[in-house]
Amino acid sequence: MPKPKNKKELAEAASKNFNELLAFVDSLSPTLVESDFSTNTMNRNVRDILAHIHHWHLLMINWYNTGMSGKKPAMPMEGFTWKMLPSLNRTIWEQYQGVPLSEIRTLLADSHKSVRAIIEKHSNEDLFTKKKYHWTGSTSLGAYLISNTSSHYAWALKQIKKGIKK
Repeated sequence: MPKPKNKKELAEAASKNFNELLAFVDSLSPTLVESDFSTNTMNRNVRDILAHIHHWHLLMINWYNTGMSGKKPAMPMEGFTWKMLPSLNRTIWEQYQGVPLSEIRTLLADSHKSVRAIIEKHSNEDLFTKKKYHWTGSTSLGAYLISNTSSHYAWALKQIKKGIKK
């Protein structure tokens, strides 16, 4: 699917890719869903990948709320720079190790709904005009939302498919 270029495409891609991700997970046997893929990767199972997506939703929501209140959000997260993504992702992974998949699914559905509400709240111009909001820097709000929805869901599906083949 091509990268969304307007609000309608973003909303459709976010829904489509999210639903495809969850439908694929739901199609797996309980054994596959609970199995580890490989010890050579940080995201070792379905839970790890869904928790990763959920937490990045939370980051997006925080950036948005902070930015829209007139402040500059700590991006990607307080104490981390974009060059430190492997460390940040490791921190996220560690945070969810004791959380059962059933709880992750609920958290993910809720955070997805919150991110979708941000998309729905804004006009096409609000979403896709670069530099419209000071906190998005030289890019657009839509670019952040694409990265945290449709593109991230496609990545997650690819990772799960790759993991279960091993």
